[in-house]
Order: sequence, then C-alpha cells, then structure tokens
Amino acid sequence: MSTPLKGRTAVVTGAGRGLGRAEALELARLGANVVVNDFGQPGRDGSGAAAAGPAEQVAEEIRAAGGTATAHTGDVADHQQASQLVELAVDTYGALDILVNNAGILRDRMIFSMSEDEWDSVIHVHLKGHYNTTHFASRHWRERSKVSGAPVHGRIVNTSSEAFLAGSAGQPNYAAAKGGIVGLTTSTALALAKYGVTANVICPRARTRMTEDVFAGFAEPDEGLDPLAPEHVAPLVGYLASPAAANVNGQLLVVHGGMVAVVERPKVQAQFDTAKEVFTYDELDALLTPHYKDRPPNETFAAAEVLGLKHG
Repeated sequence: MSTPLKGRTAVVTGAGRGLGRAEALELARLGANVVVNDFGQPGRDGSGAAAAGPAEQVAEEIRAAGGTATAHTGDVADHQQASQLVELAVDTYGALDILVNNAGILRDRMIFSMSEDEWDSVIHVHLKGHYNTTHFASRHWRERSKVSGAPVHGRIVNTSSEAFLAGSAGQPNYAAAKGGIVGLTTSTALALAKYGVTANVICPRARTRMTEDVFAGFAEPDEGLDPLAPEHVAPLVGYLASPAAANVNGQLLVVHGGMVAVVERPKVQAQFDTAKEVFTYDELDALLTPHYKDRPPNETFAAAEVLGLKHG
C-alpha cells in the first residue's frame, strides 16, 4: 500500500462525521498522523457513563487500523481555540504539514427571510474558521522555512461548494461564505508559495448529516457505493496533501461520484471604453443595454452548469 504521507502530520477540522471523517481516515491510510478536530464535548451512553465524542471515536478508528491520531474538540471559529489546535499538532508530532478545513454548518433561508444570526453563524464557522486555522498554520510554516532557510512541505485543502459556483438561491449565507473561502485560498496560495506551501480548494458533493436535506431527493443505490458517498471525495484530499501535488496551487476542483473537474478561472467577456474622458449615463446606456438585451434572464456570473457534472 502506498504511503506518501508517512511521517507527515495533518489537521482535519469537522472530522467527527461525514466528509471530514472520510478525509481523516484517508490521510491516515496514506500514512499521516492525524489530529481529528470536531467541536463538542464527550457525551453519555445509555447507562449515563461518559462516552467518547465524535472526534475521539474517529481517532480511535484510526488507531484501531494501525494509524496514529489525536482528538481535538475545540471550536475552530474561535481564534484562540484554533491556535490551540495547531499547537496540539506541533506539540504532539513535532510539526504540522497538512491542514484540511472542512468544518461547517447550514442555516438555509431565502435572503428576505434570513435572520442576522443565521447569516452571522454561517459566515463565522465557515469563513472565519478557515481563516483562523490558516492564520496559525501559515505562521508555523513561515517560521519553519525561515529557520531552515528552505521551503517546507505545507498543504492547505479548503472546502468551498457548488452553492458558490452555481448561485444557490436558498443559501445566501452559505454561498457567500464559500465564495469568501475561494478568495482566501487564492490569496493564501500566492502569499505562501515561496515557503513551499500550496493552498487549494475543493467543491465536494457528498451525502452527510449536514446535507441530508439537500440530497433528500437523491436515493441511495441498492448496490455499490453511493455516488454521493464522502469516500469519493477523500482520495482527492489525500492527493492534494501529498508531495506529488507540489505544482497544484491556487486551484479549484469540483469532486464527487468518481469525477474530478478542474474549474477554469473567470475570463473577461467584453470590455467597453468611453469615447470621452469619463463615462456618462447616456454612453453606458448606449453600450450596455444592447449588450444585455437578448441575454437569457437566468444567465448570470453564476455557473449553474457545474450542477450537471457527473462521472462518465
């Protein structure tokens, strides 16, 4: 079995269940030490005795398979707790090499019905959570590179969504957070490249506890692996975390059901120049109104066609 991550240490956030769990198991299978993060304290079993929480359960699963793992139950949306997560990886295993940001929540609502708390909570967990861990991981890699005088092996895999690409009408908070994560990723990729660090972002489609309502209309097959199983996503995360992906940086990839699609960066469709020193309303009306006159009403900057991508 290939173990390209042997000797490396990875942090996976939101890894107690679903997609994060599959990613943590895959990184461990490829040889990495894994810090399994999932917010929440241990629960109680039927007898009232303390029971391991989701993070510890996944860490135990990795150890039972012969891997190395440590659980962390802090909230990555909290700046100090995110710092402690990175410190735990470094203190336990000597360094951090891979950061997989996956933690998130949903609070779906149309924009006219959404409460302030529903907006703030999603932006807080997704976007600030990604920033917090990336901030502390990047400081660690920058310092290591400065001390050694050479690039380090640093890998960031962030999690965006097709909701950002396609413009999900019922998820303005989620789409905004996921769009922000793409901007964070491309900025980070350029800032850290000289230290040997890559940052990429995936748009996964997976049936998890968080998305069970989203994919309620998609029945699971009677035989074979569900096309929406998180196990279709995890191998790409393992690859992006590996030395083989050293030249993959600042990229956005859609992944699900046996398919990986590399998304092209935006292109300029048209440019209009003023014939004077500055545009006037009348000049813009004369240029832009004809340009958009016959445009289909639902054709926007959003790329809804990504929702039709499938294997084969």
